[in-house]
Amino acid sequence: MRVVVLSDTHMLHEQVEIPDGDMLIHAGDFSASRGGLATMSAFNDFMAGLPHRHKVVIAGNHDIALQSHPEEARRCLSAVTYLQDELLEVEGLRIWGSPWQPRFFDYAFGLSRGAALAEKWARIPSNLDILVTHTPPFGVLDQVRLGRHVGCEALVEAVQRVRPRFHVFGHIHEGYGRCVQDGVCFVNASVCDVFGGAVNLGWVLEV
Repeated sequence: MRVVVLSDTHMLHEQVEIPDGDMLIHAGDFSASRGGLATMSAFNDFMAGLPHRHKVVIAGNHDIALQSHPEEARRCLSAVTYLQDELLEVEGLRIWGSPWQPRFFDYAFGLSRGAALAEKWARIPSNLDILVTHTPPFGVLDQVRLGRHVGCEALVEAVQRVRPRFHVFGHIHEGYGRCVQDGVCFVNASVCDVFGGAVNLGWVLEV
C-alpha cells in the first residue's frame, strides 16, 4: 500500500503538495494555534476533498478541541478515522495512533515525563505495521535548534518492545527527516519548519 504521511501543517495544508496514495496519515497539529471546533470542521472539509481512500488522523498539542471537547470534535472529523490510543486494521495493515507527548506549556495532550507517559505507551500492541505518535522518541529526529533532544524517553522503550515497521511522528519541526534504526523506519513528517513555513514535503511509504 502507498501511504502518504504528514504532520504539523498548522492550517497551511492547502499550500502543501500532497502526493497521491492509498492512505493519508496526519500525525497531528493540523491546527495553527489553539484549534477549536471551527478548525476541526475546516480541516475535515479539506481532507474530504482528497482522493486517498483511507485517511487517518491523530491529534497534536495544538489540536485543543480534541481534548477539551472530544465528542464534538470527533463528530467534526467525519471524513477521517481519528485515533486516540486506538488500533486500526485496514487492508491487512495494523496502525496504532496516540497523541500524547511530554508536557509543553498548557497545550493539549501533555503529560509529565516518566510514569504517566509510560502508562500510555504500555497500551501499544505488538505486530504493528505503523505506529503514529505526535511526539518523537528521545534521540530520534527530535533535536531542536539549541541542540537539545526533547523527545519522549518512555516512548523509546515502547518502540523497542513493539518494533513497528514504521514509526511516524512530528511535533519537533527541526527534526524533519527519515532514518532507520534497529530495523524500524522512523519518519518525522513535520511539514512546517521552525519558522512556521510549509516548506517540507510529505513522505511516501510503501507498506
